[in-house]
Formats: sequence, structure tokens, C-alpha cells
Amino acid sequence: MTLRLFNTLTGQLDPLTPADGMALRMYACGPTVYDYGHIGNFRTFLQIDILRRALQLLGTPVRHVMNITDVDDKIIRNAAQAGMPIGDYTQPYIDAFFEDFESLRMERPEQIARATEHIPQMVALVEKLAAEGAAYKAEDGSWYFRLKSFPEYGKLSKKDLSGMEDGARVDVDEYEKDSARDFALWKAAKPGETSWETAIGRGRPGWHIECSAMAMEYLGESFDLHAGGEDLMFPHHENEIAQSEMATHKQFARHWMHVRFLLVDGRKMSKSEGNFYTLRDLLLKGYKASAIRLALVSVPYRHQFNFTFDGLAEATSAVDRLRTFHERLKAGGFAPGESSQMQEAARKAKAEYREALADDLNTAEARAPIFELIRAANTAIDQGECFAADSEAILEVLKDFDAVFDVLEDRDAEPTRRALAWAEKSGRMNEVTPELIAAQSLTDEGIEMLVAERSAAKKTRNFARADQIRNELAEKGVILEDSKDGVRWKRK
Repeated sequence: MTLRLFNTLTGQLDPLTPADGMALRMYACGPTVYDYGHIGNFRTFLQIDILRRALQLLGTPVRHVMNITDVDDKIIRNAAQAGMPIGDYTQPYIDAFFEDFESLRMERPEQIARATEHIPQMVALVEKLAAEGAAYKAEDGSWYFRLKSFPEYGKLSKKDLSGMEDGARVDVDEYEKDSARDFALWKAAKPGETSWETAIGRGRPGWHIECSAMAMEYLGESFDLHAGGEDLMFPHHENEIAQSEMATHKQFARHWMHVRFLLVDGRKMSKSEGNFYTLRDLLLKGYKASAIRLALVSVPYRHQFNFTFDGLAEATSAVDRLRTFHERLKAGGFAPGESSQMQEAARKAKAEYREALADDLNTAEARAPIFELIRAANTAIDQGECFAADSEAILEVLKDFDAVFDVLEDRDAEPTRRALAWAEKSGRMNEVTPELIAAQSLTDEGIEMLVAERSAAKKTRNFARADQIRNELAEKGVILEDSKDGVRWKRK
């Protein structure tokens, strides 16, 4: 099955296939590591993770490259203010990013490319552009892309820049240039600023040249897909196209994917609004990483997503429902045989799930048949109309679901422990909810002992003690579920 994805460049749904018939070559803009990633950043990264997983599920292998921007104006400024080299300044944020990346269960790209490790490739690209007459050196030693050399500029964002005059800004920098429309490729060194001695002079790369150089280094001069947040479409991605295609005279990327950012309670997320959240902020409030993952991908990537805590609570309930059902199936005890009704329900759910993913990565439509199958199967199990072969068929559907959404296995304890360790180290324990602190103080062994004591209390008809234990556990975020098969417990 071929996945059809909206192509920003063509303005239509296009089949997403490898040009060489092998792995789909895909470049995704990664983080700029001057601070901790916020949930808007991670919505983009998660949607790209969903895409690569969906492609693999549908039979298309992926060669995924993601960059790390570890040098830019903001990083240089912040490092200087902190009185440290940029490498020392950025490394903790790089480490934190990959911790959060792992907490949200994202698959690591096949290639991670750090900007500071690819300076020679950037310099070579500037030299190539200079030879084409598309780059020039300013009096201060900086190099610029001559925008008028690329008449197709604006073809991605569909902006008409033909009437733009000198003095209008399409890029922000502090260096002199021939035209205000031109953008920086290489910025001449300033006193005390991080820089490199190169064949084009001492300085540092402009932001846009970084992605072009790294994408072509690992994927070739022309590749299948370029992805990123919608805020990068202009001018960053437009500039990438201009400089890359002027250097190679080939189409840079055949397909462009842009993920819409999110709102928080209907407003733009910002620190000044008091609605700015990192992953760590949410973990310290007691939310599970798996629920955050599910919430951030619940709305398709091309739709505006309004993040709310009610929505996060709904995602938490959805994860619990999925896991409870999964455990019920794995517990077994089903009679031999099969039900034609349940076999058809499983087949239909699997087909509709895959079709929704193939239709522009529609995560909302993909979830719907899975939860409908859960409802129908639970009813059938309760009525004794679900058999061993049906359970196996349904588990296969859940395996498909989890290959992309990845929330069934409970691996939430470690992200929470890491967030608490970070909060303690950073002096932010005041942000941790009392319930989360209480829950972390209770080990799995301690829970099992209390569950056993409660069972014993119920056998001796000491219901007051049994209720007291249930309430104590609930206060510490542990939910008990009594069933005919015994008592199950889970952390909130």
C-alpha cells in the first residue's frame, strides 16, 4: 500500500515513494539546541516519527536524516553571556533533547547530523554558489546568496516576491549586503565570537546553508522528502531550495511535508502568556509520557491542534483503555475456535486503520477503527463469543497499531524518574505535584504487599481495612481493578 501525503510544493496529495525504488530518503529539520524543547517542537518531531513508522508498516523502508543546529546567532549570544564555549553550552540541551526524544518513544533517525561537524561541506557549497555567480562576498567578509539569480524563489510557500524592493526583509541578520532580499550564507567573524578559519574566510555558517549541506551530504543532491514545522516553510525552506538548486541544477526535494504548530487553550503558546510547556513540565505535573505522545499525534499533522489538559486527560484514559484491553487478550483463557463475526471485525479494523494512515497520515481516522474493535471485542468476550483464534487476530491488529502509535507497553516510569532527577538537580522540585512525589515513593514490591494485605482483609471480612488500603493507594496514584481473575493494579 502506497502512502499519499500532501506535498506543499505541488499543493496536492502525491504518492510518497522512493525515487530509486529502495529506501525513501527523508530529511527532517531537527532542534536548535539553545533551550529545552517545548510541546510545539515535539508535535512536529512526533508527527514525523508517525510518518516514518507508517511508511515502514506499509512496506517502505526509510533512510531518515535529522540535523542538530548547534551554532546560530542565539546560541552564540547565549553562550557568550554564560561565558562558555558554544559546545559546552549546547551539549546539555542536546542530551536533554535526546532524553525527551526517547521518553516520547520516537525512533532514532538513521543519521544525526550536527552543524558544527559539517563546516567543510558548507564552505564547499558556498564556493560552488560563488562559481555559479549566485553568491558574493560583502566588504566585511560575509557571503550572501544573490536572490535575483533564482527566479523560482517562492515556489514552495507560493509567495509572490516579484514586487519586493530593496529595504524589505526576507531574512534577518546584522551584516551589509547588496540587496536586502539576499540572505546570508556565511557570516564573517566578530571579535570574541565562535568562528572557523576556512577557504572563504574566517566566520561561521548562516542557518540556511547548514541544512542544504547536511541533507545533500547524506541523501544526495536530490532526494525524496523534506519535512519540518510550518514555521520553517518561509524563509528557511525557500532558502534551502534556492541555494541547493542553484548549486546542483537539480530538484532539491521532490516532496515537502509541513506540520502545523499547536495552540494551548486556543492561544499561541508563549512564556509571556503563561501557557508554555516543555515535556518535562508535563511529566512533573504527573502526566505519562505515553499519554503525551498519544495526545500530540491525535490530530492529523495538517490540522491546527489545540492542546488542553482535558485533552491530555482523555489521552491518558485512552492509553489505559488500550492497555487494559491488551492485557485482557494476553491473559488468555479463550475457548478454542473462532467467530466469523469477530474475524470480520478484526479484518475490517486492520484494513481501515492502514487505509487511514495511507490517506495523508490521518491519525484521527486511524484510531477510530481500533477503538471500535475494542468495544466490540469486549462485548463479545463478556458474552463468551470471542474465541482463541479471534484473540490472536485482534492481537495482530493491535500489533499494527502499536507499530506506529507505540503506547501499549508501559514504559512510563523511567521518563518520570528522569524528570524528577532533573527537577531535583535544577532546583525545581517546587513544580512537582505532591501526588507524583507520593507515587514515586511507593515501589512495585510495596504495592504488591498492600494488594495482598487488602485481599487478606477482604477474606476475613475486614472491609474497613480493605477500603483504607484502596484509598491509600489511590492517593498515591495506584488504581486497583477487581476481576474474576484476581486483582490488577496500575499507576495513573
